[in-house]
Amino acid sequence: MSARLDCLDIHPLRDDLYNELHSRPFQVLPTPARITQMAVLTTPEQRHQQFLHLQELHRQLGYPVPEQEVGCFEQTFGSLRVRREMHMEFATYTFTNLANSDESPFLETGISPLPEGWLEQLTGTVVAAFHLEIRPATEDAHGDLAYVRQHFEGMRLVGSSPQEGAARVWGTFKLHSDGFGRFMVMNHHMSDSQLGRLTQRLMEIETYRLMSLLALPVAREMTPALNDMDQKMAIITQALADNQDVDEQKLLAQLTNIASRIEAFRAHSTFRFSATRAYHRLVLTRLEELREDELSGHLTITEFMTRRLTPAVKTCEAVSERLEDLSRRVDRASDMMRTRVELAIQSQNQQLLSSMDRRSKIQLMMQHTVEGFSVVAISYYLVGLLKLGLEAMYDAGIDFNKSLVLGIAIPTTLLLVFFGVRAIHNRFIKLAKRQ
Repeated sequence: MSARLDCLDIHPLRDDLYNELHSRPFQVLPTPARITQMAVLTTPEQRHQQFLHLQELHRQLGYPVPEQEVGCFEQTFGSLRVRREMHMEFATYTFTNLANSDESPFLETGISPLPEGWLEQLTGTVVAAFHLEIRPATEDAHGDLAYVRQHFEGMRLVGSSPQEGAARVWGTFKLHSDGFGRFMVMNHHMSDSQLGRLTQRLMEIETYRLMSLLALPVAREMTPALNDMDQKMAIITQALADNQDVDEQKLLAQLTNIASRIEAFRAHSTFRFSATRAYHRLVLTRLEELREDELSGHLTITEFMTRRLTPAVKTCEAVSERLEDLSRRVDRASDMMRTRVELAIQSQNQQLLSSMDRRSKIQLMMQHTVEGFSVVAISYYLVGLLKLGLEAMYDAGIDFNKSLVLGIAIPTTLLLVFFGVRAIHNRFIKLAKRQ
């Protein structure tokens, strides 16, 4: 009897994990076929609107309306196949026209069978939009090339023979008069499944290379500001290195302003630069999967991408690294400024303590002086009280020499008051030392 999993604890995502690798299957494409793909930047709100828009297409064509949105949706409406794939920040729509037609390439496209006005209502921002024409190849390579040239409006072709010569691929990586890019695949002996995989790689290369270039305008826009901040940082650092008398508050204000601008740039560009690196890696992976052979006199797609796309991506990476380097330099300069401020504060505190120590000594000397005067004053009042007492005793009939007694009492009172004040002073000093 085979073991069963019913009694085991199954992870709730197990089925999703298994299905993930099969969520975007390759298409199976016949020859000939006309394909149009569009990549549309999409917000979460627009994704729901696009799904409602896709439901409307089913209603217009008389097909059952899908109730649940999925990451990869595909539906065939007679000779029209519609495929919608959701990605992190964009959605791709692939329209495949499977109808046999004698029309010249690109006169009828993948979007030709769509109901009039439906595509114009699609929400989102279009980044990539291109037509791909699949045609059977002949044995005459020169004749095929002449045929291809007629349909690319005189633009310079980029072409190769992928999959060890099983097909020829042509494109310009430019926009044509209809606002779309164009590719043509001349199929020699590829099966429908192989053709679907090749076409999918071509579409991904075009889409991902455009998505990777979205960061280039951001990098160009940031470069002048980075140059300005770089110069300011050089001036601030040189002033600190020369140990000049600088206005710390003014420099800290400048550093704070630079730091805030850097953080604003990072918030605006970090995701875009990271996405560029990821899309570029995907482009390179798809290029390797093509396994291209060179066609005489033409750049291959890999050569074209390496020469044109890679420098643009490197520019974005350089700006990203420069932004991070500036952030680190601001942090180091801020640390140096804080160190200078702390040293200045410590010096001021030391001067203040020295000043307080001098004041304490002066106060102590003044206190000793006051103590001397206080002994005299206390003695004066005590002698006055004693004199009143002696006069009262004398008037009461006690016979004694008032002047002699008063003369003896004066130094005695002075000594008693002096030692009494000293004893109190010493007691307070002992209490202070204990604390």
